[in-house]
Amino acid sequence: MVHAFIMVKTAAGSSADARDAIIDLEFVADAHVVAGEYDVIAEADGDAVGDVLNTASTEIQGLDGVEDTKTYISMSA
Repeated sequence: MVHAFIMVKTAAGSSADARDAIIDLEFVADAHVVAGEYDVIAEADGDAVGDVLNTASTEIQGLDGVEDTKTYISMSA
């Protein structure tokens, strides 16, 4: 099992809509609108690293209003 945190930057005013779309993706376990450098933090779980990376690089980055992502793979069990 691979667990990751995906930081998402969105266009102004689109954080809530992006969060709603992100939470519906297959490998996303949870997502939150946050204050700071990024606008949404998503948690993703997959059987392989590719599941998580595809979720971030293809699915999330392809959503309307998403400008950038940064993915952090969890190293703890």
